[in-house]
Amino acid sequence: MQIYLVGGAVRDRLLDYPIYDQDWVVVGATPEEMLQQGFRPVGKDFPVFLHPDSGEEYALARTERKSGKGYTGFQYHASPDVTLEEDLIRRDLTINAMAMDAEGNIIDPYHGQQDLQQKLLRHVSPAFAEDPLRVLRVARFQARYAPLGFHVAPETLALMQQLAASDELEHLTAERVWQEFQRALSEAAPQQFLLTLQQAHALPVLFPELLPAVKDSTTLTAISQPADTKVRFAILIRRAFANIPAAERSEAIKVFCERHRAPNAYRDLALQFSGQAEQLCHFTELDAEQRLALVKDLDLLRRQEHLELLLQGCALIDPSELAAKHLLPQLLLSLQQINPKQLMAQGFKGKALGEAIHEAQLRLCQQQIDGQQP
Repeated sequence: MQIYLVGGAVRDRLLDYPIYDQDWVVVGATPEEMLQQGFRPVGKDFPVFLHPDSGEEYALARTERKSGKGYTGFQYHASPDVTLEEDLIRRDLTINAMAMDAEGNIIDPYHGQQDLQQKLLRHVSPAFAEDPLRVLRVARFQARYAPLGFHVAPETLALMQQLAASDELEHLTAERVWQEFQRALSEAAPQQFLLTLQQAHALPVLFPELLPAVKDSTTLTAISQPADTKVRFAILIRRAFANIPAAERSEAIKVFCERHRAPNAYRDLALQFSGQAEQLCHFTELDAEQRLALVKDLDLLRRQEHLELLLQGCALIDPSELAAKHLLPQLLLSLQQINPKQLMAQGFKGKALGEAIHEAQLRLCQQQIDGQQP
């Protein structure tokens, strides 16, 4: 039995890049031997085990053969006679097809170190074109490493275009596509994920609605700035659906988020930002009625958790307008001081109570405006 550190941990160690998890390959072992040593089985399609102490994944060396459509259409063969080189050749990129032994020696049969030096994302073998998920993975790696100067090899881009021209991308599950998209949104250069998909002719297949956003340099610049992934998503969605009539826009965004299995937190922020970004960014220009309507439309008196993210998004799309960052939280604090019980003690009830609260809120909004006057 021989154990090797493989994949991303080796790559990022050589790049001096943060390592978040480690994967291991075991050569020359059987499932029974792994169980005898205390490993816990977790793999359904092929033998993967969790280390009894570290909890890290240890997979038996395996080969694979294409047997159907999509990224799940593979048959795997794992046995003690599968070599390390045979296991590594099934991987997507040469920089992910390296291994390290216990002494720290690098096993690099497919020239991953050379491609690291040349800052090249290059496929290991023609079998790359058998797995449509690799189109998304390469785009995500470009989003991560573009700031370091990496680019996709022309021959690899050609295989990605080949996959996009087939029907393979259509067999990816929405959950898996979203997972790659969400991870790309957290990378250093998320715009490169979209640009790479566009270069691979895959964007019209996977995210046709995002084409207007990708063509807008201002939007791409905005999402390249440090921000929460939900904010980056909201900025993209705002631009992507900007040309749809306002009456239809919310429903179109909901359909997009449902189809791509976007979590509710992403959907809700995107809806709010798409509908209210202009007013948020120009808060000082709003009158008292408009300020109160904005607060109520965003439900900020009950749910303030999105406020910081909304303001973060405004700062990215319009850095010159930062007044709302201070004025809106101040207004919310004032509005929260209104005590309905005190108004009820004054004899207000029912519809009259609601009107009294509304008038008190309007007065506070007007007081804020008056306080801004020079």
